[in-house]
Amino acid sequence: MAETRIAKSVFSPSSWFGGKSAPAAARAAPVTPVAPVTAAAPEASAIQPVRAAATPCAAPISTPAPAPASAPTPIAAAPTPAPSAAPAAVWSDPATRGAARAAALASTGVTAAPTGAEASEAAAERKSWLAKLQTGLRKTGTGIQAVFVNAQIDDALYEELESALLMADTGVRATDYLLEDLRRRVKSKMATDAAQVKALLADAIADLLRPLEKPLVIGQYEPTVIMVVGVNGAGKTTSIGKLTKHLANEGASVLLAAADTFRAAAREQLLVWADRNTVEIVSQEGGDPAAVSFDAVTAGRARGKDVVLIDTAGRLPTQLHLMDELKKIKRVITKADATAPHEVLLVIDGNTGQNALAQVKAFDETLGLTGLIVTKLDGTAKGGVLCAIALWTRDRSQDSLNHSPVPVAVYFIGVGEKLEDLETFNAREFAQALLG
Repeated sequence: MAETRIAKSVFSPSSWFGGKSAPAAARAAPVTPVAPVTAAAPEASAIQPVRAAATPCAAPISTPAPAPASAPTPIAAAPTPAPSAAPAAVWSDPATRGAARAAALASTGVTAAPTGAEASEAAAERKSWLAKLQTGLRKTGTGIQAVFVNAQIDDALYEELESALLMADTGVRATDYLLEDLRRRVKSKMATDAAQVKALLADAIADLLRPLEKPLVIGQYEPTVIMVVGVNGAGKTTSIGKLTKHLANEGASVLLAAADTFRAAAREQLLVWADRNTVEIVSQEGGDPAAVSFDAVTAGRARGKDVVLIDTAGRLPTQLHLMDELKKIKRVITKADATAPHEVLLVIDGNTGQNALAQVKAFDETLGLTGLIVTKLDGTAKGGVLCAIALWTRDRSQDSLNHSPVPVAVYFIGVGEKLEDLETFNAREFAQALLG
């Protein structure tokens, strides 16, 4: 007898501002069983929930009772599930999130069309986020914006703009690239005043950053294993807590792994986030980080979790012996699930400027990064480093012999300590906030 699966919408964090369109009661409503799994290819669908393929069994699978978080039971590695050919439920455009979410819910038999009040609330939240982003980037953008005050379109304007971009830690290569692109746009559009040049610079920055704009896919694998790394003090554990909260709010079940066993407070900090978000956690006081990660992945598969988030110890890329331990953690995760980790995210501090680019290069060389979380953009004058990262990741994607052709994405940016201060990255919004 083939396994009977339950259809379930798994939402991307990109739907955070559309999440309130479906009330909690609707999200918790029972869903309709779908047809038994067969070897035939799944039907195409614009937004289709994705569950990992499973082997046939004698009876429907029941969810095992969660084991105590403090003492996870090692589980023998099962055959690795193949990723589904169907796309995961993902959307990133704020204007279409409500409709996409309604379509995903409809696939489960739940009708939850957003009301006018809920749509207005989502729009107000988006406006509030954009205001925070603009405020956070004020120190970066002030020097650039000042160049265009009562300016004439001449060589002096480009020289002042070059200095302003370098002061914003855009970097020499990215600055030269932007200025060359801007000159071409000014000539093509026949711009005659500084305001037009400023708008064209925003377009140039947005186009440079657009390859970094990519939604985080949840649901293509079960569970989606996310390994989070970064240097000490970058905001790694706090970012994991915020991401956990948003995922839980969207109905995704999350399992945390406290694999940062070096720092005494790291485990306690993650336990607080787990308790606050009412999610399970795998931790071992003084245990081996790789062993904790292995237990978490196997437990996440056994308990049917959507996401396993693994917190690793912060370290400098110059500490080669500690970077080798990160390699070991990744190898052990792969033993628990041959397809994992599905995402390797690096958390970087926006205050570090060009040093952040050096961190990205070093961690990518060691682990093969898939995405970034940029924190602490509030109060810094170095937000231009994203332009340098965008130029590097473009070069990296073209070096297909040594790297994946897929660019390293900036999944999230943070402009404060509050939960709502972490949001998905949008190139156009960032460029507009940067230039006011």
